[in-house]
Amino acid sequence: MLSQETIDIIKSTVPVLEQHGKTITTVFYKNMFEAHPELLNVFNHANQSQGRQQTALANAVYAAAANIDNLGAIIPAVVQIAHKHKSLGITPEQYPIVGYHLLGAIKEVLGDAATPEIIGAWGEAYQVIADAFIGIEKEMYDKAEQMDGGWRTFKEFTIADKVVESDVITSFYLKPIDGQPLPTYKPGQYITIRVTIPGETYTLNRQYSLSQATTDDTFRISVKREDECNPNGKVSVFLHRGMNVGDTLEVSAPAGDFHLDTDSDAPVTFISGGVGITPMMSMYEYIAKNTPERQVAFLHSARTRKHQAFNDKLTELNASLPASKYAVLYSEEGDGFINRDFLASNVIEGSDIYVCGPMAFMQAVIKELYALGIPEEKVHYEFFGPAVQLELAHV
Repeated sequence: MLSQETIDIIKSTVPVLEQHGKTITTVFYKNMFEAHPELLNVFNHANQSQGRQQTALANAVYAAAANIDNLGAIIPAVVQIAHKHKSLGITPEQYPIVGYHLLGAIKEVLGDAATPEIIGAWGEAYQVIADAFIGIEKEMYDKAEQMDGGWRTFKEFTIADKVVESDVITSFYLKPIDGQPLPTYKPGQYITIRVTIPGETYTLNRQYSLSQATTDDTFRISVKREDECNPNGKVSVFLHRGMNVGDTLEVSAPAGDFHLDTDSDAPVTFISGGVGITPMMSMYEYIAKNTPERQVAFLHSARTRKHQAFNDKLTELNASLPASKYAVLYSEEGDGFINRDFLASNVIEGSDIYVCGPMAFMQAVIKELYALGIPEEKVHYEFFGPAVQLELAHV
């Protein structure tokens, strides 16, 4: 699709992108939002303020350049990002805007070093990559819309119930206002909720894992209340304190590529930290309902008993399954953290392993799994936030 000359030019920019990528993406977002402030209704402001979105895009641009002669190598990353785009309602019409400002940022940051040949090559490459995203996302939108009870982007839901699960986590049970049955989803997937907060100029979007297995009429999300001073806390605090039973919000169709392999009967180990328990609950409930004979271990880490959600439910599920074990550590109550010895004793040999939690937790756990000789293809993980590169080198 790209000429060898274009590929060679893109390849030559890899060292520059490695050095200046974050600066380029920072300028890109600044200029794009100044020209198109309406896009602030889509992007996560907290990720912007913390520089996470800029870093994630810089990583993606670098990966695209490094693999420009073999774009198939980045398809898994493209699919993961496409799921997020689909859950946010990204449209094909927005891609030219992104392309224009990305090329402009490259030119602005690199100055004369960004020759017409380099800008032209990147323009060609961007169009190829954008077309790939647009095509994948169209398939996702079409599939979501064609499912029984499905829809394309967002529709209105009401809060049917609100249940406190721990000192910091509250569950919200969401029902569609139109009364239609809900589509099935893969255990581990997430939805985006879109809210308007009084005093805020733009609508805010947040993605939350569905924390229960599929039901006909209700989605459940279980939200950790972040600190009010934390930019990430704006929506969670509003949900906890400002939204109640009967209130409405907009909800996307389920999305995400981190989910239980429901076609497999292989053993499974779930490892979660804090609110990372939420997608695991959906997976565990699915197994209890559909494949109760499957061997499973549920390993969890929380700060204290008061911080942990779903302990009673986990205990009940574990007792109901003949080949299940459940172990939890409370780090501030003297239990310590999930370490290599704990993993060696509790991870089921040969199991597929699913890991979710804060970035530092996941990084530590996955490194220890690799150190125990567990193959990378057996370890699946989900990080809350924009796609970032975790330092997961083997130790």
